[in-house]
Amino acid sequence: MTRVAEETWRARVRGCLLGGAIGDALGGPVEFEDARSILAKYPDGVRAFVAGGWPAGTITDDTQMTLFTVEGLIRASVRTDRGIGFTVGVLHGAYDRWLDTQTLSGPSGERNGWLQGEQWLYARRAPGNTCLTALAEARKGGPKIPQLGAQAVNDSKGCGGVMRVAPFGLLPEYFPADWVFDKAAEAAGYTHGHPTGKLASGALAAIIRELCGGASLDDALTKATDLLTKHEGHEETSTALTLARHLAATAPAGPVTVERLGGGWVAEEALAIAVFAALAYPAPEQFLDALALAVTHSGDSDSTGAICGNILGALHGETALPAELVFTVEGRSTILQLADDFALEFTQGRRLHGDYGPYTAWFDRYPGG
Repeated sequence: MTRVAEETWRARVRGCLLGGAIGDALGGPVEFEDARSILAKYPDGVRAFVAGGWPAGTITDDTQMTLFTVEGLIRASVRTDRGIGFTVGVLHGAYDRWLDTQTLSGPSGERNGWLQGEQWLYARRAPGNTCLTALAEARKGGPKIPQLGAQAVNDSKGCGGVMRVAPFGLLPEYFPADWVFDKAAEAAGYTHGHPTGKLASGALAAIIRELCGGASLDDALTKATDLLTKHEGHEETSTALTLARHLAATAPAGPVTVERLGGGWVAEEALAIAVFAALAYPAPEQFLDALALAVTHSGDSDSTGAICGNILGALHGETALPAELVFTVEGRSTILQLADDFALEFTQGRRLHGDYGPYTAWFDRYPGG
């Protein structure tokens, strides 16, 4: 790491992943309620975990899939010592393992690696039908690894792609910025084929990357937009981000303004709502204010909360996270284990495998495939 100290980067990796989980768990119980009914119960917005269909503090499919993205990126890195190279196609296998958690009651024993062995992940938390269908079709031999601009698996631009790709932005800076953007977009394209579904995902990864490198939120948005506008079909996402920045500078921070950006059910709206909330409350001590704004509306509250948490966690690091939510969010130990393993792999991977042999405990934990 050169732009920021390694310990700062590690704190931002942990902050991004845990912040996303907290935002997800805040928004999940109110995802299908309108703003009026939410505010009737929570006049200051949703600022604490509440029970919905599941216990308070429960994460949803947004965090589940984000964790499998992290695991897939680690596995892709492990493959480099086998002479295969860093192949993002490994992410498809990670999402296929997530599909097991949505179709089986528990680990089958037929998969390798450790994450799919975590029983608590085998819970259906309103997973997106587009993700389920696209991954199931791929198992049958359908479209599997579409490149940017290639034939799409479908024409969906739902938020199920953008809500899971923040870990691409956590990769160290020796991964080029345009590569991070394109590969995050490609990974979203495994399930969401519309250009906006992919490009909004690339934009989020680019924002996270810049924040982890020490950029301000404004500068990170500018850099991400510069990368975004180089791609055909960027207009919906570019327009949504421009509006989010304009409203953050000119309009009150509340549900009425949030809903001018849409409901968050599609990719560019989910990203824009999260960005607006982060811009409205950008200071470390305002983390909970931003999350409450991101989830208190009539749309896809868990996804917008998760993305906002990813952004602010990458900006401020883990110490800015509300301690009362960190303490009780579901899966905290697994999330932090993955965050720390990610940091180890991308800073000291050669000590974990490679020169020390491919058949180590690390390789058993993260097989390169």
